[in-house]
Amino acid sequence: MAYDKFEVLTSTAYPLPIENVDTDQIIPARFLKATERKDFDINFFRDWRFNADGTPKMDFPLNQEKYAGSKILVGGRNFGSGSSREHAAWSVYDFGLRCVISSAFADIFKNNCLNVGVLPVQVSAPFADKLFNAIEADPKTEIKVDLTTQTVTLLSTGESESFDINGYKKGNMLNGFDDIDYLKNIEGEITEFAGKRPF
Repeated sequence: MAYDKFEVLTSTAYPLPIENVDTDQIIPARFLKATERKDFDINFFRDWRFNADGTPKMDFPLNQEKYAGSKILVGGRNFGSGSSREHAAWSVYDFGLRCVISSAFADIFKNNCLNVGVLPVQVSAPFADKLFNAIEADPKTEIKVDLTTQTVTLLSTGESESFDINGYKKGNMLNGFDDIDYLKNIEGEITEFAGKRPF
């Protein structure tokens, strides 16, 4: 499924300074039976966002009005650990987030995010702490994530840090392609190459 192109994103951020957030918290296992991609936004961090009776837990950052509308989530170290489930990345995107920043990611979660249009940005632990501190001091703090230059900047101070990304995945993010879209885009080249191959 194609998604919106990602070039430069400037947004406020939800802070979640909790280490080892696993995929079963991001999207609980009971919601993995779904055969259609729907309601993943509602069930994103379902057990942390809602009480058993369905009322929201207002002490959870994703429910707090002061962070509403943010496109970035700043998470604790080892974000997305646990079992492999693409549904976790779906729920991040469907909730409206386009970027997750952390000082460390679980590899499978990181790759799943890149496959669905969410940019995982890994920064140093000290820089992550600066982001958390800035957001705590002012919830309207904005962060600029520039995929073209591979930099993330705390706009209130101008402090910036670079991040790594696979070149193929970067190209797909810039174009809004998933793997199938990429192949469709080079279909002519594939056909031309196949035509030159002896059988």
